[in-house]
Parts: sequence; structure tokens; C-alpha cells
Amino acid sequence: MTTAPQNLLAVRNLLLTYLNVDKNAVRPADLEPAEVGIVGDASHRGGYHCGSDRVVANDYSVVESARDSAGLTLDASALDVGEFTVTAGGKSHNLRTFSTWCVAQCVAGAADTRDIREIIYSPDGTTVRRWDRLGRRTTGDSSHLFHTHFSYFRDSTKAGRDQTPLFRRYLTAIGLIEGDDMSAQSESEIHQVYAGMFYGGSSMGRRVDPDGTGPQPSANSLVAKLDYLMLRVDQLSAQVTTLAGRDFTDEQAIVTGVLAGLPPEKIAQAIPPQLAKDVADELARRMVA
Repeated sequence: MTTAPQNLLAVRNLLLTYLNVDKNAVRPADLEPAEVGIVGDASHRGGYHCGSDRVVANDYSVVESARDSAGLTLDASALDVGEFTVTAGGKSHNLRTFSTWCVAQCVAGAADTRDIREIIYSPDGTTVRRWDRLGRRTTGDSSHLFHTHFSYFRDSTKAGRDQTPLFRRYLTAIGLIEGDDMSAQSESEIHQVYAGMFYGGSSMGRRVDPDGTGPQPSANSLVAKLDYLMLRVDQLSAQVTTLAGRDFTDEQAIVTGVLAGLPPEKIAQAIPPQLAKDVADELARRMVA
């Protein structure tokens, strides 16, 4: 059955820790546990809220990206966040401002958004919009007036990649999490290392095909290059094993080569007398015949 992966449960727990202010009561202003969902209900079929047992034929959450088809497991790969209102730093923050902030991070190419396939949201409670990394769709149904949907490429869920950094940055930006003294430059450098490791970039050199004829696209990330290296090592190991089992000795070719390099008198000297007589008799017989 479809399951909720640990990396998205960690995001859920983080959001509830800071946005469900009164955990002993249900309040309209709070983000309640029932408003943060990962797995679709029992009747839900198709889409990122479903794992491999509940996707449908030509499911867009599987067929539109190699990252999804290669990463399909029983895990759901989506997160829904419901309405909330919280005050921090003298300002009011809600689902609308949260959603537009997250979309802006995706548009800017922030390293901690690279696994997000799409965000379906409402910037104003009236219009539904969709930011789609693949550029396939621009809107969604009206239920997204009241909740925001995050889809993650399934390979990132399969890998268990930590998805909390984006949301931790948001909570820090609005003042719910106390920031540290890390400089903007240091944070940028960390993001660059993260991006280079998992996604590559212009400074990462040549692109490689990490799995040969497999579904993974060519990339120049460190992970892709390690996969490429291991593939080549495995291929080399198989070739060495094959060669080790072969007999490269051709005795006839060796004898022919040796004899070709000797004059007749040397060959005659090397043959024992009786063998020489037998050879001469056989040659004479063949010439008569």
C-alpha cells in the first residue's frame, strides 16, 4: 500500500512544530495535523499522492519525467499544506504568502528546491496557479484555493533526500526560527556544493551518462559521475573475468613461428637421427605418390 516517506514526514513535523501554535486545541489560525497530508485517501488514484500500487495508466506523475519513472516506489511523493495565519516579527504570514515565497525560491533556482516538480497554489484565495518545473501545466482545481500542493520528483523521494531546508529557510526568514550568524556568502557556498553534488552545473565539467542505456539522463553532478565511474568499473571487472577464462595459447602458431625463423640445416640438427630418418622416408613416400 502507498506509504508516507520519512523525508516528507520530516517536513510535515517541521511545519506543525512552528505553525500549529496551540497544539492542545483546534484553531482556524493554526496549521492542524489534518491539514498537512502526504498520502491520498483510499479512493485517490493517480498523481504524486499515490505510490506504485495506486498510479494509473499514463499517470503524469510517472511518465512525464525520467526522474519519476526511475523513482517510482510505494512511497507517495507529495505534500499538501492547509491554511494558517501566524504573526512573527510584527508581520502576519499565511498560506498565501508562504506559497508565493516558495514559488519565488523555485523560480530563482534555489538549490533546496531542485527536487520540487510543481507547486499548485493560490496567491490570493481567488485564482489557482501552478508552477511546473517541466512547463506542462499552469493551473489546478479549486481545492487549491484552500491548500497548497507540493510535488517532488520521485527519484528524490526514493533516495530519501532531505526536503526540510527550504521550509526551515522560510521559518527562519519570517522569524519563527532564530537565524544563525552564517553569512550570505557562506550559505551560498553551501548551496553551491549541494547543487554540484546532486545536480551539477556550469562549473562541474563534462556530462556523463550515469547508467549507460538505463533511464537516467546525462548529467555532470558528482553523484552522476560516481555512478558513471562505478558502471565503468563493473564493466571492466566483467571484461577481466571473461579474459581470465580464455586460453590464448596457440601451440601450432608458436611452432610455425619458430620453424619459420630457422634455416633448414638448423632444423635438421635439432631432429634426432631416427626421427630424421622417419621424416625423410615419409617425405619420399609422399613425393612418389
